[in-house]
Amino acid sequence: MNPQLKKGLLDICVLAELKRKESYGYAIIQDLEPLIEISESTLYPILKRLLKKQAIVSKSRIHNNRVRKYYQITKLGEKEIADFIDEWGQVETIFRFIKGENEDE
Repeated sequence: MNPQLKKGLLDICVLAELKRKESYGYAIIQDLEPLIEISESTLYPILKRLLKKQAIVSKSRIHNNRVRKYYQITKLGEKEIADFIDEWGQVETIFRFIKGENEDE
């Protein structure tokens, strides 16, 4: 996948995963792996950015005697997903134009 296109989709993929369930870093990577390749060095800056803009929140919990940070989507994060879905309709129209398809077909 084109790196610029992938970069634009990663944030929304992380939000979508957290909409399904709260999760922690490694599990997010594992859950997204079949869909889109993402490394720890890519994920954690995304999580930090999403925390900063309050699209997600985090809480620490003890798991197997270790502290693990869990992430959860907020209403603002859910709104980002909804906005993305709305905007995607425009992308689909442009895609059909690029492919040479008519809207009437």
